[in-house]
Amino acid sequence: MKDFLFSILVFITCIGNSAISNGQNYSNTFPPADVVLLDGPFKHARDLNIQYLLQYDVDRLLAPYRKVAGLKPKAESYENWIGLDGHIGGHYLSAMAMNYAATGNPECKKRMDYMLAELKACQNANVKNNPEWGVGYVGGVPGSDEIWSAFQKNNLGAFRRSWVPWYNLHKMYAGLRDAWWYGKSEVARNMFLKFCDWEIEITSGFSDDEMEAMLGTEHGGMNEVFADAYAISGDEKYLTAAKRFSHKFLLEPMAEGHDNLDNLHANTQVPKAVGFQRIAELSSDEKYAKAGQFFWETVTRNRSLAFGGNSRREHFPAASACTDYVEDVEGPESCNTHNMLKLTEGLFRAQPQARYADYYERAMFNHILSTQHPEHGGYVYFTPARPRHYRVYSAPNEAMWCCVGTGMENHGKYNEFIYTHQDNSLYLNLFIASELNWKEKGIQIRQETNFPFEEKTRLQVIDGSAHFELKIRYPGWVAGNKLKITVNGKEFQVKTNPSSYVSLDRTWKEGDEIEILLPMAHRLEQLPNVSNYYAFMYGPVLLAAKTGTQNLAGLVADDSRWGHIAHGERLPVDMAPVIIGNSIAEITEKLNPVENKPLTFSISNLNLLNPQEIELEPFFQIHDARYMMYWMVLSESGYEAYLDSVARAEETMLELQKQTIDYVATGEQQPEADHAMETKNSHSGTNLNEFYRDAGDGGYFSYRFETDGEENLSLMVRYWGYEWGSRKFDILIDDEKLVTEDNTGRWHESKFQVVVYDIPKDMVEGKESVRVKFQAHEGSTAGGVHYIRLLRK
Repeated sequence: MKDFLFSILVFITCIGNSAISNGQNYSNTFPPADVVLLDGPFKHARDLNIQYLLQYDVDRLLAPYRKVAGLKPKAESYENWIGLDGHIGGHYLSAMAMNYAATGNPECKKRMDYMLAELKACQNANVKNNPEWGVGYVGGVPGSDEIWSAFQKNNLGAFRRSWVPWYNLHKMYAGLRDAWWYGKSEVARNMFLKFCDWEIEITSGFSDDEMEAMLGTEHGGMNEVFADAYAISGDEKYLTAAKRFSHKFLLEPMAEGHDNLDNLHANTQVPKAVGFQRIAELSSDEKYAKAGQFFWETVTRNRSLAFGGNSRREHFPAASACTDYVEDVEGPESCNTHNMLKLTEGLFRAQPQARYADYYERAMFNHILSTQHPEHGGYVYFTPARPRHYRVYSAPNEAMWCCVGTGMENHGKYNEFIYTHQDNSLYLNLFIASELNWKEKGIQIRQETNFPFEEKTRLQVIDGSAHFELKIRYPGWVAGNKLKITVNGKEFQVKTNPSSYVSLDRTWKEGDEIEILLPMAHRLEQLPNVSNYYAFMYGPVLLAAKTGTQNLAGLVADDSRWGHIAHGERLPVDMAPVIIGNSIAEITEKLNPVENKPLTFSISNLNLLNPQEIELEPFFQIHDARYMMYWMVLSESGYEAYLDSVARAEETMLELQKQTIDYVATGEQQPEADHAMETKNSHSGTNLNEFYRDAGDGGYFSYRFETDGEENLSLMVRYWGYEWGSRKFDILIDDEKLVTEDNTGRWHESKFQVVVYDIPKDMVEGKESVRVKFQAHEGSTAGGVHYIRLLRK
């Protein structure tokens, strides 16, 4: 292990120095224009995404920046997620730069240049209109004047009341960086570094402890962009800023090989780890290298689903809570995988190992590609793993979710990791139809393939001649001794094992051909920490089944606050198809290919309860339908008793779901933000892997609930049954007292307790929403409250 880490540090020292000297992109990647996608699913996704992006009104994206700078907006801001106004503009700028670099699309360049001119005007206007705090600022954060004028005096009150300001700003930092890296804009480079200087100045009065406290709020990949500022400029002050923006709460345990991710907001943590890796890459800091590496290891090995995604309800569940994946509908979030792929690329630069490419391939095919609708181009936020549920898609100029932002970028990066290079070696990482122009070597290579619909790929040197070592990935999903390679018709002896690289060192010349046979096989993969749910894999591809198109409510989302959640009826999991079998190996042997339908398999030979006329096909092809990616697998001897218990629990849960008009998962970041939380003397935590919120010493917490205009309502609140100390508080509806509650020594039972409070009609009559407030008495605590539901009686 020590030798392994030493080799990482030696290598990252070299590539770090290289990155600083060339100042752009990464040391092992090719310029985007030099890797051309050929016809296939990834080119289709990229081209469709550009069409989708060009439907946005750029002036609406820029409106928040002009407002903050004291300039009159040229159009109104997009309403959806207005409290996070500005974040989408940064993503959009990145997307324009990436797609221009990859395709030369003139409209993408025109829009990039227009945005930069407008943003430069905003940066200049901030010098004049916000001189006390805004010199160098290029942000669209709502309430910036109040936030940053107080912030520079170490007053974090307004900062904490706003919606994740640093996360918001990070998107524009990254957008400006990308407009330089991909778009070659000197204007963007200068604006980016001035913006970085603004941050250094505004946090200059913070001690290390104060910085650490501030970093408890989601802040995106701020440490990464400051590391990139160091790579661009070579100025050590930016590397210092990157380390100051590295959250020790995560850095220290990860560096020590300790997984502390249970119940943490997943996409708050992944960008931090991307930054850890980038800092290590540029500074040879062993602690940061260990932290980034271990984070990737524990997330990919212990916390990821078959399609490469992770988290539920945006948080990493504890092992005992992983059944939530098949019970809940807010499955893995697309943003998480976007950032995990960035981390994977960084680790690969430090140590080019096939296992990184194996994960990259899995996540790219099964999650990223699947999150774009193949016809209208909309993006997906949550991908439920619950059997027989579905996903919803964004519409341009409507939804402004975080996953819309990363979605804008995702489909412009498919050419980035197909080929990489190091010294005199060319790495073939992904089997995607494409052409590489390796200008440094004076050689062009075409990859022709219909993978994964055919189990092979073919490389041909179409121009030039050069001596180099071609490293072909031996995927981990190809069995030992099964990979076949021929060079100009002659078989090459493969001596390596799965999940490695096969090296072919020779002088390559025009006309040379390499054919690679990639035999795939079926296997079942268990849902993490859930013993009786499995997914079907074929090679790197997740196979799933369409199970109907009934009640796909909100399939294309509007601009409502919760439009990103598939809120149609939850079908009982015990009534989904269940596989009965005593041997996992036997199950895969009973799958039969369907004639004239590549990558499609019949399950008619399986022993099924609740059978349906369905087939297995690639999950990335399934859209506008309910689906199954995980299947309950039970033994012949025990399935009846187990299904009876599942049925009882499902009946209770589904009935409660039907009664629910609105709910808040208290203590969870996004649901609380979605419900316009207000607090004083309040904090959140976890108990038995369940989140809660409380308030003490006269403090309070409150949320806005939608009523849908209904008036016959009740409030369901979930408490812990063995709280300590005084627990006296009032529950108020729009500041009118509903009840005074006293949970002091009330139950004396170490289990959760549910209390339902009837709401008088006159408290909700004629209202579309109400604010529910938990107000602590002096010297007492309100809560802890673990969940709140507004129910129709």
